[in-house]
Amino acid sequence: MTPSLRRIPALVASLLLAALMGVALPTGPALAQNLFAPVIFVNDQAITRYEIQQRARMLTLFRAPGDPQQLAREQLIEERIKLDAATGAGLSLDDDAVRTGMEEFAARANMDAEQMIAALGQSGVSEESFREFVRAGITWREFTRARFASRVSVSEDDLERATRTLTGGSSVRVLLSEIILPITSIEQAEAQQRLAARIAAADSEGAFATFARQHSAAGSAGRGGRMNWTQVSDLPPALRRIVLGLAPGEVSDPLPIEGALALFFMRDIEETSVSPREFSAIEYAAYYIPGGRSEEALQRAARVRAEVDTCDDLYGVAQGQPPEVLELGAKAPEEIPTDIASELARLDPGETSANVTRANGQTLVFLMLCGRTPKLDGDQPTVEDLSNFIRNQRIESFANGFLEQLRAEARIVER
Repeated sequence: MTPSLRRIPALVASLLLAALMGVALPTGPALAQNLFAPVIFVNDQAITRYEIQQRARMLTLFRAPGDPQQLAREQLIEERIKLDAATGAGLSLDDDAVRTGMEEFAARANMDAEQMIAALGQSGVSEESFREFVRAGITWREFTRARFASRVSVSEDDLERATRTLTGGSSVRVLLSEIILPITSIEQAEAQQRLAARIAAADSEGAFATFARQHSAAGSAGRGGRMNWTQVSDLPPALRRIVLGLAPGEVSDPLPIEGALALFFMRDIEETSVSPREFSAIEYAAYYIPGGRSEEALQRAARVRAEVDTCDDLYGVAQGQPPEVLELGAKAPEEIPTDIASELARLDPGETSANVTRANGQTLVFLMLCGRTPKLDGDQPTVEDLSNFIRNQRIESFANGFLEQLRAEARIVER
């Protein structure tokens, strides 16, 4: 599949703040040489070495899987094609619309646009580069909606099938293996992205298990990454979509999570007659222990595990310490960070985990599942929600086909 803006998961943006903290990219006179020289022409529009450098830095910060340099070139080519088509149709966005898009993008990382711009700037990505990245995405979205929305309709049968999918009387469980590749710096991110690409090409469980034992930071590394049977409905939404796209024997694309990249190998999958469990909220506690996965920190986690039977017991453990060392509350499943949600999916109420870290691996997270709140019928998506989802999926399908046609017709010259 050709890499594109579509391949950057939305959840990557929610992890951007942690990825940017304390990260700086190297610069030097050699990088400045011929920086603004065109290296690619798309329908006579130039792409400079500077633009590729900026986009590659941004993609590295976003932890997009693959080679950042190659992905940057392909994205910029695609954006020129998209913008050329939109301009030819008379569509151009004003600065206010682009600024709104920047605010929306930043909000996914719990920032405003100025905070996002400042964070990117600390790693050498200019405001203009971020603005043009957002401009291209919004322009294409508005252009394809205007071009294809009239062709899309949603029937009663479509809605009925979607409803059956969400409320049917069967569920799926999966037998996975996992690899967690920690990332603490830009340089390490680039190396881990290359390693992740090698792992994604693994053609057997044995090969995946070898990678897990050698490189994974997960607690399952000693078992070759092997996990127990897990209900798909218990997985975080981002991982659920990835897992359902795998067949036994296949490896997922790298999934960016906070402070790491995650890969999953599908060992087996089966459908059961039990209705899928859906939850409106997950209540859990996170107690932060300094020292990362050091022996001292792991021993502290073991002592805490021996002291607590319920989540409320952690208040006593954290007594006299700064309030931020303990978080306890309920969140909707989609609001929980992917790595934490994956750990919680393995736990029953009262069980604990110490496999997740924060602060670039310097803080160990002691997790405890307090409980899960079942989703009531009233929490199911509305007819309007389902209609919009189906409509957007079909518009995207039209848009992807149109883009392939535009690419085939484009004049692309690379130097």
